Amino acid sequence: MALTVVKRLELLRGLGRPTVNDYIPLIFEEFTELHGDRYFGDDPAIISGLAYLGGNPVTVIGQVRARDIEEFKRVNFSMPHPEGYRKALRLVKQAEKFRRPVITFIDTPGAFCGIGAEERGQGEAIARNLQEFMGAKTPIIAVVLGEGGSGGALALGVCDDIAMLENALYSVISPRGFASILWKDGEREKEAAELMKITAEELHSFGICDKVIAEPAEGARSNIQLTAKNISDYLLEAVKRYSALDIRELLEKRYQKFRAIGEFSE
Repeated sequence: MALTVVKRLELLRGLGRPTVNDYIPLIFEEFTELHGDRYFGDDPAIISGLAYLGGNPVTVIGQVRARDIEEFKRVNFSMPHPEGYRKALRLVKQAEKFRRPVITFIDTPGAFCGIGAEERGQGEAIARNLQEFMGAKTPIIAVVLGEGGSGGALALGVCDDIAMLENALYSVISPRGFASILWKDGEREKEAAELMKITAEELHSFGICDKVIAEPAEGARSNIQLTAKNISDYLLEAVKRYSALDIRELLEKRYQKFRAIGEFSE
């Protein structure tokens, strides 16, 4: 039986759900982490580097969800700073140079909105990623592992194909932000989550999510190896499919994918 959106929200925010750091060694070979944005510093809320997937080189970029309170502090409660997004863009530009497929993992409640982040151009960094990812001349595949909230998630979500784990959520604004704007009451986030239609199944029905990746009945935590295999099977197929396309066709399909979002007929 599928979990309600509120139960999924509680599941994703609890400690113990597998994170990108759990999945990388199970999905990829020879992962080598690369640090820094070459402007300000490194952001541990986003991990990035080079690896092999099925024997082929890929670039891996992922938002880091913590597994305990100490890690939460280290990764700023999974809320990236602008240098994290600039690091991600640096890796995409490098991948584009060698036509190396890019794989992004989305798992954040949203970008950090502190004074320092705003001073260093948080909004610009996210906007630049949206622009540059759209025109990147290499395949980009995204997977939503958990909570994909607001522009902080969308900054890694411009891609050719996007999949969501069965219990993941993905939205243009967090439920708390939605409730704060609509009702001026952030405490009504559970009510907002029910209205927003942000589950994997709902987004798949809207054509926003391209693939729903199955989790074990008890959730990803109960069998990380099986969940990782399901993610790996999807990535291998998607990377092969999009790598076979001519660059012009790849970019045109990506453009049309995002042009179609929000189109409805009565």
